[in-house]
Amino acid sequence: MTSESRHISEWIDRHADEVYGYASDPANLPQWAPGLGSSVEEIDERWFVETSEGRVGFAFVQRNEYGVLDHYVTMPSGEIVYNPMRVIADGSSCEVVFTLRRRPGLSDEDFRADTDAVAADLTRLKRVLEDANRRAPIASRTREPKDAPVGAVRE
Repeated sequence: MTSESRHISEWIDRHADEVYGYASDPANLPQWAPGLGSSVEEIDERWFVETSEGRVGFAFVQRNEYGVLDHYVTMPSGEIVYNPMRVIADGSSCEVVFTLRRRPGLSDEDFRADTDAVAADLTRLKRVLEDANRRAPIASRTREPKDAPVGAVRE
């Protein structure tokens, strides 16, 4: 079955490994992705997000050196939505790309609203990280997973 996709991106003036480290921590979601949900909670090593549709499960793929931030959202209905997302290094900055796939039965208006919400979240991620860059290194304020070499090479 063919579905429609939109690739939504934002350039961020921070090293890819810093952006990946911050964005891959579910505890940071409320600061940059309120389009997904307003609060997060970790219960028994699983993350949950409060959304307008109710409580949803949230899980990133395993931490990796390639900048892959794909994640799964388990809707209140039990439907699992896969969301491809990448942090792509480019010297001392990076591009964050989110692929939004149109779910079956989603109206044009709702797909546009989802597209706008993702774009707003990526813009907020840019603002949070670039503002933090002017104040202090982001690594001093984020949790780094223990198993975590991030492969972006700094120049």
